[in-house]
Order: sequence, then structure tokens, then C-alpha cells
Amino acid sequence: MIKVAMTHVYVDDVPTAHTFYTDVLGFETRTYLDLGGGTLFVTVGAPGGTQQDLQLLLEPGEGPIAEPYRRALYEAGIPCIVFAVDDIRAEYARLRTRGVHFTHEPQEQGPVIAAVLDDTVGNLVQLAQPKD
Repeated sequence: MIKVAMTHVYVDDVPTAHTFYTDVLGFETRTYLDLGGGTLFVTVGAPGGTQQDLQLLLEPGEGPIAEPYRRALYEAGIPCIVFAVDDIRAEYARLRTRGVHFTHEPQEQGPVIAAVLDDTVGNLVQLAQPKD
């Protein structure tokens, strides 16, 4: 059996992304390594998880491949990643009180209710909840 262990999201600034993904969205730090020379290796994961659970690498987004890719997604309004939530309306309200900017509020999209937020480090992120 193969399982996804880690995926990534390109970000403008790793420390700022780390703060947003932990302090605002509620993820927990799994790995925080200073590799020297201003290079950080930072992963976050779902609250209460372990190192063996899926981790999200907050990866520096500059460079000839990452920057155009990230910019194109953002300008097209396409989320770079989707996070599942249990109660999207409650999560939307919680995040709005924390100052999170949403490009659209929760709305039905096929089999899910979805909302899209700006992660402040160059990405749009979709929150999705299956419809009952």
C-alpha cells in the first residue's frame, strides 16, 4: 500500500506562512529546521496528529518554476490546495473573525460546500465540506 506522506505549497515567505498556517488556520508544527543561510524546512499537519500523518511542506516559492506556476494559479482564481472541514460555515465564521480574507463565502459546488481564502503568502486555499 502506498500513502501520501507529504505534499507542499509554495509560499512567499516561510516564517509568515508558518504563522498563518499554525496560528490562524490551526495546524500544528511537525518539523521546523533551520538549514542555515536563511533556508528553513517547515512542515505542518492536522492538530493531534503524528509525524507519520500527512504533512504539508511550506516551500519557498521563488524560482523559475514555482513563481510563474503560483502566480498563474492565483491570477486564475484557482486554489493551490483543498482542506477538508467538518463544519464549513463555522470555520468560515471563525476565520473571518481572525481577519482572513475570503474570495468567496461558502457555496454549493457539486457534491461539496466550498469557500476560498487567501493565505497571505501568495495562494488561494479552498475549504470543502461534503454536502449531507
